Amino acid sequence: MVIDFHTHAFPDRIARFVLAKLSYDSGGLIPQTKGTIHGLKDLMRKDGVDKSVLLSIATNEKQQAAVNDFALSCRGDEIIPFGSVYPWAEDALSELERIKEMGLQGIKFHPEYQQFFVDDEKMKPIYKKASELGLIILFHAGEDMGYPPPYHATPERLRRAMKWIDTTVVCAHWGSANMGEDVLKYLCDIPVYFDTAFGYGAMPKDRALRIMDKKGADLFLFGSDCPWHAPSWEMELLETLGLSQDEKDKIYFKNAQKLLQI
Repeated sequence: MVIDFHTHAFPDRIARFVLAKLSYDSGGLIPQTKGTIHGLKDLMRKDGVDKSVLLSIATNEKQQAAVNDFALSCRGDEIIPFGSVYPWAEDALSELERIKEMGLQGIKFHPEYQQFFVDDEKMKPIYKKASELGLIILFHAGEDMGYPPPYHATPERLRRAMKWIDTTVVCAHWGSANMGEDVLKYLCDIPVYFDTAFGYGAMPKDRALRIMDKKGADLFLFGSDCPWHAPSWEMELLETLGLSQDEKDKIYFKNAQKLLQI
């Protein structure tokens, strides 16, 4: 079994426009699907993925409810959607409660898109509410190809933010994209999960080995960042790391099964 813990898709009517903008902003990334749920499912079947966690991001207050309604509409045997709240929305806390009532198991934050520092004290009420509700928090972590520094979710900032969070946290992109040395320094010794999204071609093998060795397979989740990467690409990287079958099983599906209770 393979569970992809980091995927994206958009409503059919806007998917083409969203992909075009994100691709342009990121320097011309070529998406591997058309950005729709149908396209995601097709690639899952092609690459041997059984289930995908669908991550959506509310980038303003007005779209917050619609983003979560779309996420819920995608739920099925193959798709496990997470919700999102815009941190500066007046109803962010009540929307977290609605996400829980909808049966969604987690939320995605993208501190670059949503323009907040993860260790800003203004985030404490949101972290507290998400913790009370038992929602998994998945952060985009590290650099983003579409944004310049200063970055809002560095390993050092994520470590500071953890003192306000009492629920499961996943730091995407091997802990923080393109910040491997700081990942080793600040995040490998605390109980946060990493996902493998967008590692292939971006994560040097020697750094991946060092992070995996220090963090351990028990706290890793397979992720692709589809549609920007194909799941098979991230599998190629993992298969070069000399992991045991037990370690690979934990990363590919067992750790996710435990978190998602499936």
